[in-house]
Amino acid sequence: MNYSGCNNNIYKLHIKKSLSKRNIIIAVDGYSSCGKSTFAKRIAKELKYIYVDTGAMYRAIALFCLKNKIYNDKVLDKELLLEKLPDIKIWFNYKPESGISETFLNGENVESEIRKERVSQLVSKVSSIKEVRKKLVELQQIMGKSKGMVMDGRDIGSVVFPDAEIKIFMTADTLVRAQRRYEELLQKGDTVILEEVENHIIERDRFDISRKESPLVKAPDAIELDNTDMTVDDQMEWFRELYIEVINKKN
Repeated sequence: MNYSGCNNNIYKLHIKKSLSKRNIIIAVDGYSSCGKSTFAKRIAKELKYIYVDTGAMYRAIALFCLKNKIYNDKVLDKELLLEKLPDIKIWFNYKPESGISETFLNGENVESEIRKERVSQLVSKVSSIKEVRKKLVELQQIMGKSKGMVMDGRDIGSVVFPDAEIKIFMTADTLVRAQRRYEELLQKGDTVILEEVENHIIERDRFDISRKESPLVKAPDAIELDNTDMTVDDQMEWFRELYIEVINKKN
């Protein structure tokens, strides 16, 4: 797609028309460290939609496991987690002026803590548990009932909202994703090695694709976005043309 800046007024008109008629759900799925959250947040802010980071929900449960000694010596106590699952409360404090949703776990703002590498290394194991996914998918579907939402994750278009009006599947070169994640962690003050970050991404890809519960797959009607050589602004230009095409078909 080759969105042109001269069509900006047309794009704004389509936004106004779609908001006045009915909102839609936009599902953004894909591999880890592809920039799904950054991209989804930009879309939500531009369309004045609510943004939900489903990955943050799984990260919150992973953090709960770490804090409550449910994960020890690289072993996850599944039975204990399932026993504690009803006690886990996750919600978002959405700030429309900035388009940011802060994650709260049992009353505590954990937005910064869930982004740590120790949480990243556990989240795939947590997300592979059937009962955990069932609970969070139900919460996500409740959140999306009113539409007007951008949601990113691994199975939004394939499982959570199979009828989403726009489904995007993001991918990028593994080394590029590792470099992005590496730089992100350095900016947060973490001490990391690029090769280890890349190996973790490769392992997480393998795990996400092969897990039995809601594996990472591209929905048949999803549009693939390879952002290996794209900036966030490039991706937004790509999205604007896709959005116009979809809204034209719906009207």
